[in-house]
Amino acid sequence: MSTTPDYIEFVLDQIDNKWNKRSKKMFGEYMIYVNEKPILLVCNNTVYVKELDCIKTLFPKENKGFPYKGAKEHYIVDVEDKELFNNIIDELVRVVPLPVKNPGKSG
Repeated sequence: MSTTPDYIEFVLDQIDNKWNKRSKKMFGEYMIYVNEKPILLVCNNTVYVKELDCIKTLFPKENKGFPYKGAKEHYIVDVEDKELFNNIIDELVRVVPLPVKNPGKSG
C-alpha cells in the first residue's frame, strides 16, 4: 500500500505554520521538507524519522520500524499528538543539514 495524497495533506496540516513545509513524491512514497530540510519520510501512511540522539528521549523503544525493505530502522512518529510532533520537528530542524546540491556533470 502506498501513501495516499490525503494522508500527506493531513501530515502537512499537523505541522506548525511557523515552518515552511512541502512534500515531494519519491519512488512512490514521500519526503516532507521543513525549511527545505528533509525531515520526515512517509511510507505506507506512516511517518518516520531517522534515529538521532537529539530526539531519542521522545520515543519509546518499541516505536520503531523500517520504512522500506533494506532501510535502516527509524522512529515512527505519532502525528496525531500535534504538540509532540512539532517538538520533534523543532529539534530536527536545528540539527538536520540542508541538502547539498550537486553541481552536475560538465561535459
